[in-house]
Order: sequence, then C-alpha cells, then structure tokens
Amino acid sequence: MQWLNGSVRFSHSVRFTRFLSDANSRTKLFIGGLSYDTNETVLKDAFGQHGEIIEVKVICDRVTGQSRGYGFVNFASEAAAGEAIKEMDGLV
Repeated sequence: MQWLNGSVRFSHSVRFTRFLSDANSRTKLFIGGLSYDTNETVLKDAFGQHGEIIEVKVICDRVTGQSRGYGFVNFASEAAAGEAIKEMDGLV
C-alpha cells in the first residue's frame, strides 16, 4: 500500500473477510493484498478515516521482519467496519 496524491494504492486488489464467530469479531477485518513495505501506521492511517480503530496488526515474517502482505484492522463499531468494507473493498 502506498500513498499517492493523497490517496491509498495497494499492490494488489484488497480483499476483506469478516469473521462472524462472535459479536466482537464483526468489527475485525482481514486485509489482504498489501504491499510488502506496508506497516501498521500506514494501514491505520488508511482505514482510520472510516471510524475509530481499536487495533491494527500487519503480519510480518519472523526472520526478515517484512510484511507478509496481509493484516487485520479491528474497528470500534460494526458501522465503521461496514463503511470501511464499502469504501475500501477492491481498491487498487
């Protein structure tokens, strides 16, 4: 993911999956297709415009520390998570 001219660019199409096992997890989004230089600050900045974020986690390789191309964003509300899905899903 990169910032270009004030917008966000992803290395691949971004795909979201909502985990529905309990009420809290409806606010946790899986974010795939991230560029390998994406960090948690950049991800939080990109998704923070859609609502309050509780936690952001970019999954990194244990050896290299480089992003593995996916992560999670946990929103404070289902409405914010839904807005993020609506606005960011498939963004290239």
